[in-house]
Amino acid sequence: MKKRIFSGAQPTGSLHIGNYLGALKNWVSLQNEFESFFCIVNLHAITLPQDPQILKQKTLDLARIYLASGIDPEVSTIFIQSDVSEHAELAWVLNCIARMGELERMTQFKDKSKGKTERVGAGLLTYPVLMASDILLYQTDLVPIGQDQKQHLELTRDVAERFNRDFGETFKIPEAFIPPVGAKIQSLAEPAKKMSKSDENLNGSIFLLDDADTITKKMKKAVTDSGTEITFDNSRPAINNLLTIYQLMTGKTAEECEANFAGKGYGHFKTETAEAVIEYLRPFQDRVKNYTGEELKIILKNGAEKAKTIARETLNDVYEKMGIVGAIN
Repeated sequence: MKKRIFSGAQPTGSLHIGNYLGALKNWVSLQNEFESFFCIVNLHAITLPQDPQILKQKTLDLARIYLASGIDPEVSTIFIQSDVSEHAELAWVLNCIARMGELERMTQFKDKSKGKTERVGAGLLTYPVLMASDILLYQTDLVPIGQDQKQHLELTRDVAERFNRDFGETFKIPEAFIPPVGAKIQSLAEPAKKMSKSDENLNGSIFLLDDADTITKKMKKAVTDSGTEITFDNSRPAINNLLTIYQLMTGKTAEECEANFAGKGYGHFKTETAEAVIEYLRPFQDRVKNYTGEELKIILKNGAEKAKTIARETLNDVYEKMGIVGAIN
């Protein structure tokens, strides 16, 4: 049998090329090698306040983006987290297994709650436990994640091992899959920071649905480093980042990228990189428009039904081993 992968994204903000290159592109390449589950994690989104109508629309928009990226519903299981209630049920169980100290040490929680721990919702603290539930429900072998999620996956592994130790072998212990190239695309405005869909400076990110003029303007405003050579160099993070984007958009080797820009200035470099991004995104943007509401509904319904069958089996095993028995069980 194929090994199984699980991953997901929140339907908040707007996905950018860093999300695509670091996540979606890899999901597409992995889906034929593994049994794949790709979730729209809308329950994670409400750890921070959301406008209900915007959240609903962005949930469906993200499903279209998954499909337009090349995730095939005939090969992969695509579904919305809230359609499979077992995610929330297992999260409660695992909240009783996880330790407060573990959750308080999570970097993401410390960053988002800094100076306001009395006012943030409890969901922000227990977010990693819901993530653990997402992964463990499907007996996941491999989790495609970014560098910033490694700590959360380690917690998932710790909680699973603790449950297995205390109640018997139940959960498979998942491994991380972190792409070696392009997993961390930096901001165009602040190359010391990763590109982020929540960045207040919109010029820092190229969003997947940005039009050609917007992409060109953002690329022209991208910061650069001192010097004139256009080469891969970790000590020059701005140029290194732009070259990485160009390389991933064109499929050229590092040597071919450097040779292409030898003797050329930053203006030419930015223009050609913008053109590469525009051409790369064009077919994707055309495909996003092709998915009708009814077609989308059928795909997501079928995905949820398949996911629920597997998730329920895992949760029933958990309940049995913990002695959680109801009158209708």
